[in-house]
Amino acid sequence: MKHRVVITGMGAVTSLGKDLNTFWDNLMAGKSGVSLIEAFDVSEYPTRIAASVKDFNPEDYMDRKEARKMDRFVQFAVAAGSMALKDSGIEIGTNTDAERIGVSIGSGIGGLGTWEDQHNILLEKGPKRVSPFFIPMMIANMASGQMSIMFGAKGPNTTPVTACATGSHSIGDSFRLIQRGDADVMICGGAEATIRPTGMAGFCSMRAMSTRNDEPEKASRPFDVDRDGFVMGEGAGILVLESLEHAQARGARIYAEVIGYGLSGDAHHMTEPDPDGAARCMKMAIRDAGIKPEEIDYINAHGTSTPVGDRSETLAVKKSLGDHAYKVAVSSTKSMTGHLLGAAGGVEAVICGLALTRGVIPPTINLDNQDPECDLDYVPNKPRPADIKIAMSNSFGFGGHNATIILKKYDA
Repeated sequence: MKHRVVITGMGAVTSLGKDLNTFWDNLMAGKSGVSLIEAFDVSEYPTRIAASVKDFNPEDYMDRKEARKMDRFVQFAVAAGSMALKDSGIEIGTNTDAERIGVSIGSGIGGLGTWEDQHNILLEKGPKRVSPFFIPMMIANMASGQMSIMFGAKGPNTTPVTACATGSHSIGDSFRLIQRGDADVMICGGAEATIRPTGMAGFCSMRAMSTRNDEPEKASRPFDVDRDGFVMGEGAGILVLESLEHAQARGARIYAEVIGYGLSGDAHHMTEPDPDGAARCMKMAIRDAGIKPEEIDYINAHGTSTPVGDRSETLAVKKSLGDHAYKVAVSSTKSMTGHLLGAAGGVEAVICGLALTRGVIPPTINLDNQDPECDLDYVPNKPRPADIKIAMSNSFGFGGHNATIILKKYDA
């Protein structure tokens, strides 16, 4: 027997807000979270903009002593996870068995800031001055580890690392764990904090990011003919998934149901996407959900604002949905949040859950001159009220990693 899996809690920390309502209101207003980088000197960088989380105080969510032992990406995860757990109403040890609740929070890169800081200390002051917390702060699994320790979650504890597909793989894998009865509840999603000198330098060297530094708010423009690369974001998106039986037994509020999960590999290129791989992923998720392609009402696209990526995903949607591709609403919320890399899938699953609950499709902003090769309905510039019953979220990562999850409006 496969258990039905529902979403009962959500939390997000992004450049558009550090709570669900602020985040959603800014999405609906079509606001961009992109601005000039202020955390370090970017005068020599071709790209000097990012979607940074402003005024984040980790002590709002955790003890100062503990916060000092965490990289920024872990702090984001704990903050968003605390929100999601509170939102769900779960009390570990009271209405949920600690051994039946697990954690799966991924990160594409992990503690880049900690690595940078400690490497500088090594070079300037020698090996004896490197922090004993260097390794446990840096490694990517520490978001899951710290969350488990803080909340006492003793169930399955994992960390996917699949580049920009990470957050969606985390949610999909958690969905499977609950489906087959290995856990009753999973705290899952992604966290990332790579707006750092080396992170920016690496992506700049790849010429992957937008250089529209004079108009930061207009730099992320998926599917627009004038797009020139992605804009890096940071933050976390965390969901609480729960078996339907467990949620019902405690009278939980339910946002949506998770009904499908697909994953595939391109076996093609380190960084260039293959539309066939993405299409296989979407088709697998549709089969797993037991639905027809034409039942999908909304797709939250990977839509990074890169010339090759947006064209590839458009073609993949056509390959997987056929004629329905021209009827389904598609939008890229990265036009507002920037690209959160390993956290993108978590944040975008939160967006899909809210869209299903609130009956509004968020827009793709900055879509002023649509690329003729990107010829689908991308919900340009303004949100669209809609009775969405089924939503799909796509995430694709370097290395040819693909992940798709499908959510459904909850129907008891």
